[in-house]
Amino acid sequence: MSSSHNVLARQPYDAAIVDIVDYVMQYKISSQKAYETAHYCLLDTLGCGLEALEYPACKKLLGPIVPGTVVPHGARVPGTQFQLDPVQAAFNIGTMIRWLDFNDTWLAAEWGHPSDNLGGVLATADWLSRTAVAAGKAPLTLHHVLTGMIKAHEIQGCLALENAFNRVGLDHVLLVKVASTAVVAEMLGLAREEILSAVSNAWIDGQSLRTYRHAPNAGSRKSWAAGDATSRAVRLALMAKTGEMGYPSALTAQTWGFYDVLFNGKPFQFQRPYGSYVMENVLFKISFPAEFHAQTAVEAAITVQKKLLRAGKGVDDIKAITIRTHQACIRIIDKQGPLNNPADRDHCIQYMVAVPLIFGRLTAGDYEDAVAADSRIDALREKITCVEDLRLTQDYHDPQKRAIGNGISVEFNDGSQLDEVLVEYPIGHARRRQEGIPLLIEKFKINLARQFPEKQQQRILNASLDREKLEQMAVNEYLDLYVI
Repeated sequence: MSSSHNVLARQPYDAAIVDIVDYVMQYKISSQKAYETAHYCLLDTLGCGLEALEYPACKKLLGPIVPGTVVPHGARVPGTQFQLDPVQAAFNIGTMIRWLDFNDTWLAAEWGHPSDNLGGVLATADWLSRTAVAAGKAPLTLHHVLTGMIKAHEIQGCLALENAFNRVGLDHVLLVKVASTAVVAEMLGLAREEILSAVSNAWIDGQSLRTYRHAPNAGSRKSWAAGDATSRAVRLALMAKTGEMGYPSALTAQTWGFYDVLFNGKPFQFQRPYGSYVMENVLFKISFPAEFHAQTAVEAAITVQKKLLRAGKGVDDIKAITIRTHQACIRIIDKQGPLNNPADRDHCIQYMVAVPLIFGRLTAGDYEDAVAADSRIDALREKITCVEDLRLTQDYHDPQKRAIGNGISVEFNDGSQLDEVLVEYPIGHARRRQEGIPLLIEKFKINLARQFPEKQQQRILNASLDREKLEQMAVNEYLDLYVI
């Protein structure tokens, strides 16, 4: 071991790194609300991955890096026959989860999708379980997976509360990598110094630019970027397990640290200590596969379309549409001009409002070229204007509200108007849990039916819907139910 390594090892780690590691190693989740929500989150996230298997653009990215690779005791990829090393399995699962922009969401100064971490968490848990069983030891249970999900959600979400990585052009998947690294490293049984090393390396990595989420470069990388991030996390944790060194001042080092290089020299700000707040308040996408800042706008558009029908009017009678919204919506999805692909369309609020006004629906298939070719969509997009309402922006940032409000008002060619339809909380919001959970379960059932015969669907449902029973089940046995 080199003398420089010894000097570095004796330096204290940055406080922000230490807090993450102490949390994953020491904090005991006691919130039943968090475990209950994590249970539904697991089902919904797996279902989103199963729906993504309907899309060839997603399926072509799946499988081993080298065709024909066999991995003894490898991790299963749900809905497929793939059994892969945990790094590549994490990429596969993470890519499926995120492909259709239909899994959970967290909105704050930074945005993101905390269930993206399930790629690394589930692949690692399954690989560890199969390896343990082969050695005559006990496997991990789904309780371990739910605990890992709660902690990964918390790390990603708490970092996002006050720190806008988008403001410096960085993509939120860097938080997936950091959160997954910490949780996976703890699942691997690493010592504290090893987990510190892994997390510091996650911050040092080159971080993804947001350019693939915005014009003129919006594209399908936004659908596999989180899979890439969570798989990189597994790799970093496995490297730390070998004793690979860490970098204590990865964030704070003058000139060369994360803060100076990538965050305008500003340290992270924190609103609250790590606990289980994020999982308890996470947002589910239940009704529409739409970027979350548009969820309430789409819900409002469905209501407006029904009012148009009752009034005997159609989209050709519309002169102008105004969307009263919040600042984050305008920043991310207020988009004019040509839309080149599905990834472009599902990040355009005008498109996501025009489709339900015309068809009375918004599905993943509505972003495809066949639907987008309907000339009425672009004609209606040109009539839609977004206007920021400061109150809606304030309610968006208020930790007691966490609203995502959108209001739609319509002016007709004859001078008449349709009163605004305002929706402030989407059906996947914590304030609408009681209303949303039955629909979430129905969404899960629909997604199971996309891939599995009826008897297999029922076996999965029997194992999945009773949380107490599920938490005691071995991870490898549960994922075996999803082999197609």
